[in-house]
Amino acid sequence: MENFWDYSVWGTLNVVASLLAALLGANMLKKTIKPLQASLIPTSVLGGILLLIIAWIYRLVTGRLLYDAALFGGDGTQTLEMLTYHCLALGFIASTLKSGSGKMTKQRSTEILNTGITTVSTYLLQAVVGFGITLIAARVVKGFFSAAGVLLPFGYGQGPGQALNYGNLYETDYGFAGGKSFGLTIAAMGFLSASIGGVLHLMFLKRKGKIRVTADTERRITEPVEGNNEIPMQESIDKMTIQIALIVVAYMLTYGLMSLLGKFLPGMRALIFGFNFLIGVLSATLIKAIMNAMKKSGLVQKEYTNNFLLTRASNFFFDIMVVAAIAAIRLSVLENYWGIMLILGVVGLIITYVYNLWVARTLFKDYPEEQFLMMYGMLTGTASTGTILLREIDGEFKTPAADNMVYQNFPAIVLGFPIMFLAKMAPEKPTLTFIILTALFLILAVALFRSRLFKKKK
Repeated sequence: MENFWDYSVWGTLNVVASLLAALLGANMLKKTIKPLQASLIPTSVLGGILLLIIAWIYRLVTGRLLYDAALFGGDGTQTLEMLTYHCLALGFIASTLKSGSGKMTKQRSTEILNTGITTVSTYLLQAVVGFGITLIAARVVKGFFSAAGVLLPFGYGQGPGQALNYGNLYETDYGFAGGKSFGLTIAAMGFLSASIGGVLHLMFLKRKGKIRVTADTERRITEPVEGNNEIPMQESIDKMTIQIALIVVAYMLTYGLMSLLGKFLPGMRALIFGFNFLIGVLSATLIKAIMNAMKKSGLVQKEYTNNFLLTRASNFFFDIMVVAAIAAIRLSVLENYWGIMLILGVVGLIITYVYNLWVARTLFKDYPEEQFLMMYGMLTGTASTGTILLREIDGEFKTPAADNMVYQNFPAIVLGFPIMFLAKMAPEKPTLTFIILTALFLILAVALFRSRLFKKKK
């Protein structure tokens, strides 16, 4: 029988409290230190770095891991990894539950499809280059895991959640010592790449007089706090409670679907549960379709979802995911890999920057800089990072760039699905996987630039 004063009762809460305290501390630093404010580094990333520094000092003094102390229940590192895993899916579910608006024209459909293709082709480019680097490194560094470079698109392109999932897969199934920390470190380097590349690009545009950076005081919330025909903000149950309930119910449905698939495909259970965010999107889409059908049939009179609150919930989950992911990095298991990780990080920054700038200026001529900053931020960090960079020049989201980021998820998921299986195949058949990844990138590049490669004769 547990007592209320035992650390086993308070451990998880103390972990979450430390993450939130780090976010508050990082926010204070950003507000008071001008270089940090100008850096555009997300507060969640700065909070994670603060915890990483504190954990490093604690280990130097005590010789033990900070989050494995009794205060955090004795297994706080696992709690951090669990939070990273769950918050990824919860954030995606909250975003998916939001209702769409606006008429979809042919041009907008083309731009959204091109954005989705750009996302997946960037994943593939990152995978090809990252895999190529570590294939060479494995020949130079004895015992190095040759498929480690495949974590580059998961860390940069998809964020800490997927970097953790596949790092864990490589660590547990293929013996890559420190695989989880390697993936999370690549993700952290991705956030730094977003900040460095984003700031340099904004400074270049500002110096050329091409943009006017939007000041913080000029930014306004563009989503209505309460839409038409919605349930009241407060009645017998709070409106925010309903949003959280819908998100959690969708995630519970996600767990049921993953468990069912795991029973039919027991050999792929680890991979299936690594797709929690993807199946979460499908579950949220199903719940949204059911609610729309009930509304059309007259069973439901009011709109229960609220975009403003769902955005706040999504951002909360992503903030917790990022700070937990960075705090979960174990620097001690990476001491032999820093050179390779630095090469991966720098090369990842360069190829993502150059490729997305080329695509934006070639295919999105009406708003090339907005499209580039949104895509570059998203493909080195998360959707939140892309939004941070976009807001610097499009504070009220007047261009379609923000909508492109939201609606591209479906084509990106469909087109990017094979990458998940190729990542699992990479340690077993590295040469074949590298060839397939390269071929897929070339195919998607042709599809992306189809309008220029196959121009119709007048």
